Formats: sequence, C-alpha cells, structure tokens
Amino acid sequence: MSEAAAPGDVTDPRQLRRTFGAFATGVTVVTAGGPTPHGMTANSFTAVSLDPPLVLVCVGRDAVMHRVLSTAAHFGVSILAAGQQPVARHFADRSRPLGAGQFETVGWSPGPATGAPLIDGALAQLECAAWRGYDGGDHTVFLGRVLAMRRGPGSEALLFAGGRFRLLAPDHEEVAA
Repeated sequence: MSEAAAPGDVTDPRQLRRTFGAFATGVTVVTAGGPTPHGMTANSFTAVSLDPPLVLVCVGRDAVMHRVLSTAAHFGVSILAAGQQPVARHFADRSRPLGAGQFETVGWSPGPATGAPLIDGALAQLECAAWRGYDGGDHTVFLGRVLAMRRGPGSEALLFAGGRFRLLAPDHEEVAA
C-alpha cells in the first residue's frame, strides 16, 4: 500500500496553487473586441454543454478582463497550439500595453461573427455571446454561448501543469477511453 501525502493547509494560497496545478489544463487566450479590445491568457476554461453550446472561463475579480467581460456582449476564445507559448506569455504579462496596443505584436484576426480578436495559428477558435456570470469566490465564472467555431489544422495543444507550460509526449499507441 502506498503512503498517503500529508494533508495541506487549505488557507495557504501557495499550497492551494501547487495542489490545483497538479491538474493539467489547456491554455487559451480570451479576448473581447470593441473600442478598447483586451486579451488575457486563461487556463480555467472548459466546455459546459452541447445543447445549448456553452463554455466557461473563470476570471479573477482583480483582472482587467473581469471588468471587460462584465460588460461585453461577446468574447472570443483561442485554444493555443503547442508552439504558441510566447503568445500565452504575452497575454499573461501584466505590463503589456492595454487596448489595441497589446495585439500589435501578435497575429490575430477579427472573428467574423462577433469581431472579437482571435489568435492566428490557434488550435481552435470560438466566438461566444456572453450568457451568464456566477460568483466564484475571488473569481467570476463567465459562461458564453458558442456562436461560431473553427478548428485549426494543428493537432497538439499547449498545456499547463505544475506551474509551467508543457507539451504532450509523442504517442506510441492511442488508447480508447
């Protein structure tokens, strides 16, 4: 029998972050258009429902993106491909310019359904109508109804686990779930 890990202190944010970081996630850039466009790297993203088609993203209440999504009618989600680590770092950097300036060094295109900026070369892109927001402690859980989507030609996603970006090891054999 294996030895159980000692219980952690759930009031210690560093221990919580380390424990939560054991769960590998994909990496996205969430964007909103309009007169003051904004983007933010997010790994708290998931599909919620097929009917209606819904996704969610969790955004910290202290983030600029929180204020943006609280009033936005639409937003975009670009699911980053394995080679897009510099894009993820750019939109995670709190010292980047605000507004349109933050998109000047990144390839992007306006989404045809909403105009939200979508990151070029992304593994997949979604355009969403803001649907609902729910209290999530120090975050808000924003749900979006998917209006349009595109799947890029790539096959490998950029991952985040253990506090750093990761890539999948090459497959030797596919395993069916």
